[in-house]
Amino acid sequence: MQADTQTSPVLAAVLMVSSMAIIGVIDNVVILLSDTIGLWQFHLSRALLMLPLIAGLSLLGMGSLRPQRLGPVILRSVLITLAMLFYFASLALMPIAQALAGLFTSPIFVLLISALAMGKRIGPWRILAVVVGFSGALCVLQLNPYDFDAKTLLPVAGGLFYALSAVVTRSHCAQESTVALLAAMVTTLGLAGAIGLAVFSFVPHSFPDGFVTRGMVWQMQPALLWIVIQAVGSTIAVFMLIKSYQIGEPSYVAVFEYSVMIFGPLFAWVALGQTIGVMQISGIGLITAAGALLGWRSKRAAALGETV
Repeated sequence: MQADTQTSPVLAAVLMVSSMAIIGVIDNVVILLSDTIGLWQFHLSRALLMLPLIAGLSLLGMGSLRPQRLGPVILRSVLITLAMLFYFASLALMPIAQALAGLFTSPIFVLLISALAMGKRIGPWRILAVVVGFSGALCVLQLNPYDFDAKTLLPVAGGLFYALSAVVTRSHCAQESTVALLAAMVTTLGLAGAIGLAVFSFVPHSFPDGFVTRGMVWQMQPALLWIVIQAVGSTIAVFMLIKSYQIGEPSYVAVFEYSVMIFGPLFAWVALGQTIGVMQISGIGLITAAGALLGWRSKRAAALGETV
């Protein structure tokens, strides 16, 4: 494994960028299906399609489907499920650039949780990265204190829960198979989808019909193709993401995850006509720079044994 890490950095980068390109494209399809079905039916349907594909990853030798410690794996799955529910809900309500910017506040939350809740020392370079990344998120989200819209906080909530799941992964799930973690996450997302679908389909409520509050839609043929594309694309992208981390040094590979901040908005602009302004482009640049800084300092600190 170590030899691969030393000899395949270019392949690792190509796999990660390719993975992020796929995710940047397929996450946009949520916009195309949001008028037909709801959030909960989308996650249930996607999970039913993804689970056999994930089983295929296990058969290809990517890892066991059986978790070693069920409790931490369930906790991680619940946290990342909450993150994905907030993120995908925001995709139907705002441009993907804003949704991704909110989700990519997760490294900031990871540092804050590490410092405040876990008592870890955070060096000046990471503090600088937090400031730069937070500034970038504000630029992209374009929060207006005089006309505040709570929906802009949906992807930020996703970033918080994603950060919590990352902390649990590092502290309690380090020895788990990546395929087992992925299978547990998709299963939990599917169960959440089933519960939400049942609630909004059969429990009387006064919420207006919308992507988040829509119950069962039986005539889902217009959305079916997009769900299949999402499920297959997600599985392929995650496969490449896993492989990238297997053959590349993690802190080096992680920097390339930020390329999704380019691919997602670019595809939304070309295919869907979503535009972003100079302020948002600057914010994307700042978030990417913060990620690159974190990756560089993590690698350097690991080599020198210093505080990052």
